[in-house]
Amino acid sequence: MVQMTERDYEMLEWLDKVGFADLQAIRWAMSGTAGRTDGEPVALRKAQRWMLRMHTIGLIRRATPAFQSGAVMWPTERASGRMPNIYRQTARHELAVALVSARYLSLGYEWKRDRHPKSIYDHQADGVATRGDEVVFIEVELTSKARSRYKPILNSHSERLEAGEATRVEYYCPPSVARTVRHEADRLMFRDTRVKLRILPVLDGLGKWVKEDPSNSVVRSKQNVE
Repeated sequence: MVQMTERDYEMLEWLDKVGFADLQAIRWAMSGTAGRTDGEPVALRKAQRWMLRMHTIGLIRRATPAFQSGAVMWPTERASGRMPNIYRQTARHELAVALVSARYLSLGYEWKRDRHPKSIYDHQADGVATRGDEVVFIEVELTSKARSRYKPILNSHSERLEAGEATRVEYYCPPSVARTVRHEADRLMFRDTRVKLRILPVLDGLGKWVKEDPSNSVVRSKQNVE
């Protein structure tokens, strides 16, 4: 009989929050659930052993969707009570959110879903990372939105920053998308809230982490990027 540990339960709880994740995200998330705060992942083989153990006892499932070069995994109904759809149009975006989430875990943050929008003018972030007094709204943007869509989103972020709901907002995106977000934020946000929005061009268009920016808060530093 396989012995379940507290860390196993924490990993399954995290997987339930993000829906599903690939092996790289699992490596960083395991670092965080082990109590590390150095921002480094566990060894690849260690993550593979954990996946195999959870798969053997029926607590995770895995598959390789066409858009993904490697397997993705998710908690079974036995572990979470719900079944994610890894083939829907937003699956690549959700995997990228899981990767960013895992990086935050590896630095000692906790991760949760944002609350549901209160009105049609309100916006729900992709996730919320918290550590002590820090509350960070996370946005993952793999493709640029129509520019008309940025105004209500950025207005919502500004209002929530002013209300003290968050200490900052961070966008993770490819460089081309970062330029669009930066332009719209500069144009639409007042200075006192604009300085609390950070744009990090560390992903590629597939949602893979491709750049270790030394000013990235999820890599090393607390410095302002923008």
